[in-house]
Amino acid sequence: MKPKPAGLYIHIPFCPKKCGYCNFYSVTALHQIPGFLQALYKEMDIHSRTCDFGLYDTLYLGGGSPSVLDREQIDEILKQARSFFDLAIDAEITMEVNPGDIDLAYLQNLHNLGVNRINIGVQSFDEKILAFLERRHNYRTAIDAIENSQKAGFENLGLDLIYGIPGQSIASWLDTLDMALTFKPAHLSCYQLTVEPGTPLGRKYDNGDFALPDDEMQYDFFMKTAETLEAAGYIHYEVSNFAMDMAHASRHTRKYWDHTPYLGLGPAAHSFKDNKRWWNHRSLEKYLEALKADKLPVEDSENLTEEQRRLETLLLSLRTKRGVDLEDYKENFGRDLLVEKGGIIRNLRDAGLIEIEDGYLRPTRDGLAVADSLSLI
Repeated sequence: MKPKPAGLYIHIPFCPKKCGYCNFYSVTALHQIPGFLQALYKEMDIHSRTCDFGLYDTLYLGGGSPSVLDREQIDEILKQARSFFDLAIDAEITMEVNPGDIDLAYLQNLHNLGVNRINIGVQSFDEKILAFLERRHNYRTAIDAIENSQKAGFENLGLDLIYGIPGQSIASWLDTLDMALTFKPAHLSCYQLTVEPGTPLGRKYDNGDFALPDDEMQYDFFMKTAETLEAAGYIHYEVSNFAMDMAHASRHTRKYWDHTPYLGLGPAAHSFKDNKRWWNHRSLEKYLEALKADKLPVEDSENLTEEQRRLETLLLSLRTKRGVDLEDYKENFGRDLLVEKGGIIRNLRDAGLIEIEDGYLRPTRDGLAVADSLSLI
């Protein structure tokens, strides 16, 4: 069987200011960007000589805030990636951008450099919500970022939004969705707010400064989101992700859900190949030190057992509209899911949480709302 093309992820670990809720690895020491980029190119070089992933058909610049980099730095990253790795001519090249960093000229430059997919971290169009999240932009900046992205020629435009925020009503969230839909973005990612331990927001929560919406309201947020976006013609292809059509579903992100190989570069980046997962130091200093010594900045690794792969297959597949391919599951693990878990599956189907169609066991909309629990079958 011909191997699936791999994905390439590059973590840009810089932000001018950390948002209070964010648990992704980043630092505010922007003066370290030049040194990081030189280390990044060395990491590319080492991997190109020591680990063959074959063809890559996606490249994803995440962070952090990749949009803190200027045109020349983005250009050089893409040139280096193409020189060290076999990047497909029609590769999906995605870049996350912060509305506060970009203008029309910057976006036009990205488009001219070959970036063909933009993810804008809007999060909300509500000024009070943006202030609670400690975002660096306001309502007007978000609107300008979207309009300028479209003017720059980005047809594959994604918006990231967050719901389930303290003080947020269902009505105000639907206003945000309605505003997003006026731009007809190709993709929408709608995430439930997660309060991460150790973040500024996490500490405020521990101090009792605010309360999160209860389970019933969280469920309402999820269902109203799905109903609204599906009514607008979007495909709910994963718990948090909606696409205008499957051609605009994130090719890169989907690799994480079916054990397709991917290589992660930069601090805290993860990689996967041949049932092995490894991850880089979650520290810019340790990352730089390792590469200065001509070593890969790997913090640790694990080899997945068959049982781990089986459980991950259920966990990840049941978060998607596609669901579990029952024949593939049987071929890969030697187990007939319908026979082995027949009673549980019948109960879940009777409860309206799953359906079986065309050889796939799929979650319904109600099932997607409790997707992580479904994997426990």
